[in-house]
Amino acid sequence: MLVTALEQEGFFCFHEVIRDMTLEAKNGNTENLELVNPIAFVEDSKSFNEKLLQLRLAQFHKANNPNVHSYFYDRGMPDVLAYMDYFGQVYEPSYQELCAKHRYDQILILPPWKEIYVQDNERMENFEQATAIHEHLENTYRSLGYDIIKVPFGTVTERLQFVKESITLGR
Repeated sequence: MLVTALEQEGFFCFHEVIRDMTLEAKNGNTENLELVNPIAFVEDSKSFNEKLLQLRLAQFHKANNPNVHSYFYDRGMPDVLAYMDYFGQVYEPSYQELCAKHRYDQILILPPWKEIYVQDNERMENFEQATAIHEHLENTYRSLGYDIIKVPFGTVTERLQFVKESITLGR
């Protein structure tokens, strides 16, 4: 909802690319599986993660229009590393090097919020799993030298205002 509000305010937002990948990976793989995340059930999680990282890198490279002041990414490249850490998957040093080389200006993170948390076809983690993954996200971004700005709980309007003030201060 915050991404939609940002777009309605005229900001350019890159949407999660993993949603389509998850639907594709789930196709035919839903029987008798406790689905948590596609990297837990795809045939080749390494290829899945490499593709995801490359798609997010492509989004990063598309953010080069001098007429657009601020871009927002629903998910960033370091998220791939955080999820892999959560699932105990080893990644190539090149993954971390790629994330270190292609840096975002600011990192705004929305902590899991139990009262509004919703699982769906592509967000399969329960709230407790989302909370644990969130810790990995924060640790990964910090390990890459980012200062994290936590967006506080509140209405979409309040969160939007916080984000707008945060990017103004970060200039």
